[in-house]
Amino acid sequence: ERHLYKEEVVLWMNTVGPYHNRQETYKYFSLPFCAGSKKTISHYHETLGEALQGVELEFSGLDIKFKDEVMQTTYCEIDLDKAKRDAFVYAIKNHYWYQMYIDDLPIWGIVGEADENGEDHYLWTYKKLEIGYNGNRIVDVNLTSEGKVRLMANTRIAMSYSVKWKKSDVKFEDRFDKYLDPSFFQHRIHWFSIFNSFMMVIFLVGLVSMILMRTLRKDYARYSKEEEMDDMDRDLGDEYGWKQVHGDVFRPSSHPLIFSSLIGSGCQIFSVSLIVIIVAMVEDLYTERGSMLSTAIFVYAATSPVNGYFGGSLYAKQGGRRWIKQMFIGAFMIPAMVCGTAFFINFIAIYYHASRAIPFGTMVAVCCICFFVILPLNLVGTILGRNLSGQPNFPCRVNAVPRPIPEKKWFMEPAVIVCLGGILPFGSIFIEMYFIFTSFWAYKIYYVYGFMMLVLVILCIVTVCVTIVCTYFLLNAEDYRWQWTSFLSAASTAVYVYMYSFYYYFFKTKMYGLFQTSFYFGYMAVFSTALGIMCGAIGYMGTSAFVRKIYTNVKID
Repeated sequence: ERHLYKEEVVLWMNTVGPYHNRQETYKYFSLPFCAGSKKTISHYHETLGEALQGVELEFSGLDIKFKDEVMQTTYCEIDLDKAKRDAFVYAIKNHYWYQMYIDDLPIWGIVGEADENGEDHYLWTYKKLEIGYNGNRIVDVNLTSEGKVRLMANTRIAMSYSVKWKKSDVKFEDRFDKYLDPSFFQHRIHWFSIFNSFMMVIFLVGLVSMILMRTLRKDYARYSKEEEMDDMDRDLGDEYGWKQVHGDVFRPSSHPLIFSSLIGSGCQIFSVSLIVIIVAMVEDLYTERGSMLSTAIFVYAATSPVNGYFGGSLYAKQGGRRWIKQMFIGAFMIPAMVCGTAFFINFIAIYYHASRAIPFGTMVAVCCICFFVILPLNLVGTILGRNLSGQPNFPCRVNAVPRPIPEKKWFMEPAVIVCLGGILPFGSIFIEMYFIFTSFWAYKIYYVYGFMMLVLVILCIVTVCVTIVCTYFLLNAEDYRWQWTSFLSAASTAVYVYMYSFYYYFFKTKMYGLFQTSFYFGYMAVFSTALGIMCGAIGYMGTSAFVRKIYTNVKID
């Protein structure tokens, strides 16, 4: 915002917590710090995204005015009894650091430090602020912590601050650039991994088109030649392959209610990912606290008709009757998973008195979004889906009696295909996973959304290619249970991502403690599952088009 000379500039204290546990944060004043004498101003109201991310802004009580220099001034004193000293010592041992905001610019400072042998602990008592301005706007804030004071019980510690204003050439639009880390995100490895994945895509697309062109052409030729022969001449040994299951291939999947709900949810997650990445590419979402999460929640609610449309139409095509139940399951599958995990972690946060504990009002707001926005929009989508594309229009008739599935080699079993299906899609994204994890669990701001978009496109292509190949082999083994197999072989990517998250936790971070660990593994499970459902839906949609295509071209007696 623009400021006038000597207009009040507010220093907000956000949270304090251990450096290695990014999500374990507490209110700044939960440590026995003291506040300045300036009268409290009205509380800063959080957005939904901020409330869910545990942002708790409290007024520091420091008197700062625009372009008004302040020499070193004591703003309060701490009477250090044993309990307060122990609290500070614990914080220093665990490398606590705190975050503050001036004009929405974040500033980080460390609480204190210990000497080499770890016997004496020192508190930084002097906050030296240097604020850069360009015209009438604040464009840069730097904090230097000085005034090391040894912590001893029954002493008084004076806390002081100073403010220096300096002219800066940084444009207001570019003031966040110093927080970004181009050397990390635009590293050669990042470019190389994208190039690598891209080569894999070309290879896979080539492979799939080769399989389809060669084998299908051969199959079609064989089938048409057989039709020209008399029944007597036909070689019975040739009667094998995917054509044999034409009467069963469009049979409804087992558990169609769950299946269609998963496909609907996957399509919705895909559209949310796509829209949020595009918004993040256009708008710099990282410049506002919690804006990424708020955007994701808004987009998720707004794309609910997508879920209803795809889930509802698929369920109708499979001859499902209980469409209202299907709509409820589709609408609440993802929200229930996320809220269930959040609820469990919330208990631990409350036990720890952490700022991550979600306030009751925020919980009510999220429930209202689920019941009054997501559900009605889902209903609209379901009704449209059932009426516009709910009629089964399969190229082949479904036989009344399902044919028995013949014995086949162990590696053609659906279970084996499912396990192997996720390896290549995971391979195409795993370097990007490292960058995404680091920006979420460590202190990097993710801003290269163009990369993320490329990776999403690559993931989709790889997933579709892999599931088409898997399904072709399955149908050739005369096994027509391709719906769940195509979904699960793509969704198994999630298992590999979750396994990678264990590697990341133990080898790339120094997290510790019940709260941070449960937070990490809880939300990684949610992330992996959502990714799996999305990949599964993409795989199924691609395979479904492929199956429909090959059976349309076949002449059936």
